[in-house]
Amino acid sequence: MSCCTPDGSCSTSTGTATATTGTATVYNVSGMTCGHCKATLTKEIGALDGVQAVDVDLEAGQVTVTTADEPDDALLAKVVDDAGYELTGRAA
Repeated sequence: MSCCTPDGSCSTSTGTATATTGTATVYNVSGMTCGHCKATLTKEIGALDGVQAVDVDLEAGQVTVTTADEPDDALLAKVVDDAGYELTGRAA
């Protein structure tokens, strides 16, 4: 039996996950110190429409937000500020 499909393409994968596509934007956030901070920001930012993923890096003081479209910086700043932290801008 061949691994090729009737249309001539080959299918040798074993069902790997498709990577999330979107726009990843890194923000500088001050006031994050512990796992609770990470969990809080992940939950609050992740609840926004269009947000696909949130990665909080406590050591770097940065949060990477992956969105379906261009992120709304003002809305993200408000959510971060309301959670008790300060979004100081996009990382360079």
